[in-house]
Amino acid sequence: MPMPKTKEEALERLRAVEKKIATKKIIGPAYGLAKGLSVTLRTMTKRSVTQQYPHVVPDLPPRTRGVIAFQEENCTVCMLCSRECPDWCIYIESHKDVVPPKTPGARPRTRNVLDRFAIDFALCMYCGICVEVCPFDALFWSPHFEYSELDIEGLTHEMDVLGGWMDYVKVPPELEVGAEPEPEREAPMKAYEPAGVAAVATAPATAATAPAAAPASPPAEPGAATAEAPAAEAPPAAPAAAEEDHGPVEVDDETYQRELAAGKPDRVARALAKRAFVVKRRKGGA
Repeated sequence: MPMPKTKEEALERLRAVEKKIATKKIIGPAYGLAKGLSVTLRTMTKRSVTQQYPHVVPDLPPRTRGVIAFQEENCTVCMLCSRECPDWCIYIESHKDVVPPKTPGARPRTRNVLDRFAIDFALCMYCGICVEVCPFDALFWSPHFEYSELDIEGLTHEMDVLGGWMDYVKVPPELEVGAEPEPEREAPMKAYEPAGVAAVATAPATAATAPAAAPASPPAEPGAATAEAPAAEAPPAAPAAAEEDHGPVEVDDETYQRELAAGKPDRVARALAKRAFVVKRRKGGA
């Protein structure tokens, strides 16, 4: 029998020999027992890498999805996490509170006050949608995992327990080399503004200041000064233009279609079109 030339051929020949030995009535079982004992003896001489939990607490990575922690101070009771939860395992209760006005003569404001925030981890499937959609960073992934209960009803944890798990939340590590940063952090809404809108927005301010600067250099003659006196009273006409700005804001169709063609979302395109309408109205009034 020729010698095997490659490692694969040697392993294939060894497997064929093992299959032939296994078919023997007496040698086959003895060979299998000896092979199993050889694996046991080989691992007995190696050092164990198993952590002796609970005496040794594992050091989990910062992005471990252990449990969801809650920051009560950041919650505005927007109910977005509860609406987006596919399991409907988030329970929120709140009431409206009247806030006195900050300035005299203003109307009092109302705000939502959080009464209860609970998560039923017997239903939660740890998808993380609530953490992603929270606009005010009130929910975080915590690496804590020791929250088991003897009764399934005890898995509904209230906001005092969820708030205590914030102590386990770790700072996320830095981005790896070549990784792209989060778009909402590096590119705010100004990235969606079309070029030239900022320049056009400053045009009404310069136009409004130009008439006021003209009467600043009247002739030295007294007759001319009296003739220019009515022109000096022109600035009070500015409130008329300000009143026009309080009218209904419409959508500038040209800007709306241009932003949609540029690939902007409908919400962003509509907002920019309304802004362009206001800019054009102010520029026309100036």
